[in-house]
Amino acid sequence: MRQSTLLHRRRPLLGYALLLTACASRIVPPAAAPAAEPGDIVASVILIGDAGAPKAPTEPVLTAVARELSHRPDTAAILFLGDNVYPRGLPDSAHPSYAEAARRLRAQLELASEVPVFLVPGNHDWDKSGTDGLARIRHQGVFVARASGGRARLLPADGCPGPEVADIGSGLRLVLLDTEWWLFPHDKPGETSRCPTRTRAEVIASLKKLLEGSRGRQVIVAGHHPLESGGPHGGYFPVVDHLFPLRKLHPALFVPLPIIGTIYPAARGQGISAEDVNGGPYRVLRASLDSAFACAPPAIYAAGHEHTLQVIDRGRPPMLVVSGAGIYGHESHVEGIPGTRVALGDPGFMRVDLLRDGRLRLGVVTVDRNGRGREVYAERLPVQPMGGACPSR
Repeated sequence: MRQSTLLHRRRPLLGYALLLTACASRIVPPAAAPAAEPGDIVASVILIGDAGAPKAPTEPVLTAVARELSHRPDTAAILFLGDNVYPRGLPDSAHPSYAEAARRLRAQLELASEVPVFLVPGNHDWDKSGTDGLARIRHQGVFVARASGGRARLLPADGCPGPEVADIGSGLRLVLLDTEWWLFPHDKPGETSRCPTRTRAEVIASLKKLLEGSRGRQVIVAGHHPLESGGPHGGYFPVVDHLFPLRKLHPALFVPLPIIGTIYPAARGQGISAEDVNGGPYRVLRASLDSAFACAPPAIYAAGHEHTLQVIDRGRPPMLVVSGAGIYGHESHVEGIPGTRVALGDPGFMRVDLLRDGRLRLGVVTVDRNGRGREVYAERLPVQPMGGACPSR
């Protein structure tokens, strides 16, 4: 009786918290951009992230991507935005978790039988930032190339930071970064390595040079970590996490601890984790990339990391997109922040089409449990004047 009474007293608080959470987790303006005629599409790329624990035998989001590609133009590709193998990347073949880790990666690589596939590394691929990270990211690069027969590539590879270039036809360029290299606290390639770039300054100089030299192309720069986010990595948590913090230990532990519960989200918001937007190394990454984008910005900077779908316009290029909802049922809380156009805690992916008039069409697609995709938002981005060098001082 006492337990029942206590539960009854908590129900209004719980219901209110869940209501606030639901309201904060969905911002979608009307999809204003008209659909593109197939003949108007020059090239396409699917942006999908954090897909490293696909369900067996079929993952709904990957099924929806395959269906999307059934109507693809001749020039198309898939870009996985990191965290390609949960929870700690691809171990050595003798490791007990190898078979399941390999299955999870193969499920994504099956799409390479249709179109080229590119993958960028994420923090989970680097052993969840653990001491075995460099070995595991190198294992993944070798596995991806062999298992796909060369149709898929992990870029950058070997733990190098990049940037690496992948052109989709003659008009759309992907510039790929390993952003975890910036944040990884253990052994990684540095000044004595064979990587083309070995320091932060060299990475940014190379990125600037690539952007300035990309005349005549639309450019998407991609890495695992977003520059801005309205999700947990950006310091935004649902009300229910503040009120019932023990749910982090077990979903059934609805024990109200409102003051104690606020400590953890507040610490995350202040940058206690290097993997969060406000963490010290992460702030350096963000500032460095913004400096590289200052003179010849790409049209889009694409990332995963948050298990959400976000489109953020800061009033200057690039448009920021977060497409890290690549597993059905693995979504995160998200809120609108300054510049938010779309904020969804739904599974799905994004599609970017290069049109014959030179513009990019960005579409946000959500996916149901049966693997059916539905475009819920789209817009056509203006043509970016790429290739102008920074003025000399």
